[in-house]
Amino acid sequence: MAEQLESTLDSVDEAENKVLQAAESAGFGEEDLHKIGMAVRECMVNAVVHGNRYNGRKKVFLGIDATADRLTIIIRDEGEGFDVNSLPDPLAEENLLRQSGRGLLLIQAFMDEFQIQRVEPKGTEVRMVKYLAKAS
Repeated sequence: MAEQLESTLDSVDEAENKVLQAAESAGFGEEDLHKIGMAVRECMVNAVVHGNRYNGRKKVFLGIDATADRLTIIIRDEGEGFDVNSLPDPLAEENLLRQSGRGLLLIQAFMDEFQIQRVEPKGTEVRMVKYLAKAS
């Protein structure tokens, strides 16, 4: 499933709800649902606020793919893009009290796979994967 969302904070809630419905249907438990929801919120806020800068002409693209063993989420903005290596280390002492800068760290902690790449002509695409643990 793929769709376009507006560059608004309402789209953050909409994306989280859609992803959580897919994750719940796929069989994820409460703890994983919480982690997935937080990761999607962080990523969507980044796309709307930092990527598209609330620009009404720019969209955020949400892709959700649930299979028997994993949930893949792709979020892409139409912003200028950024170099992930140029971001300050949120765990460095001088950054510990900053209000922002921990979103990508949270996403990495909550998801099993996390990739970020620039897309042409403009934008950033984030791919997140959460594996469904099978009870044995």
